[in-house]
Amino acid sequence: MSVFTTVFAAQAPLPANAWDMVATATITTRVILVVLLGFSLASWILIIWKWIQFRRIRLLEEEFLSQVAKAQHLDEAYKAVITLPDSPYLRVFRHGMNFFTGLHPRSESSGLSAAQVETLRLVMEKEQVGERDAMAHGLPWLAIIATVSPLLGLMGTVVGVMDAFVGISAMGTANITAVAPGIAEALITTVTGLGVAIPAVIGYNHFASRLGLFAGELQGFAHEFIGALAREGKI
Repeated sequence: MSVFTTVFAAQAPLPANAWDMVATATITTRVILVVLLGFSLASWILIIWKWIQFRRIRLLEEEFLSQVAKAQHLDEAYKAVITLPDSPYLRVFRHGMNFFTGLHPRSESSGLSAAQVETLRLVMEKEQVGERDAMAHGLPWLAIIATVSPLLGLMGTVVGVMDAFVGISAMGTANITAVAPGIAEALITTVTGLGVAIPAVIGYNHFASRLGLFAGELQGFAHEFIGALAREGKI
């Protein structure tokens, strides 16, 4: 490196803030920051979408269960809820009622056989799994973003530190003025990666917990449905 280049590098204006460091960052750092920005946008879209979805399901559940609680028999409950907006609870209930109607008890007094009751339970369990899987859409992507973002940020930092040390070696000086800008620029990707990952981790854990509660409540409703059939002497 020539003396002119060394002097010019020493006189180059130092970045005053993080925005200046981004503006003067290397191509590698900029690419990683753009990718992290895309991850951040995707994670917030997923978080808002899942929040709206779970909130809507909760409102539909409350309306559905309130109508079911007012009915004295399952037939009355079915007529009361069939006009409600479609929801996981309504689909499970409708599927169970339709399957039960298609079964033929051996006699009016004996009701369904043990094998038929078990088949009804398995059919409703399959419907519950389908509803749970539908509500889980998008959560794996939140987990991927939460896992990959810090690693991507760390990779950007490692590459930036390597570039900084290469620059120090080329300039033949290791004073704080020469080292600090390169190290600071390298750390930007780590900070950005953590900033992207933290909301994604919080959102994923929150919605995973909500999904577990949803699956448990849906399973409890299916059990109550079979219990109501037994109470009314239909099985």
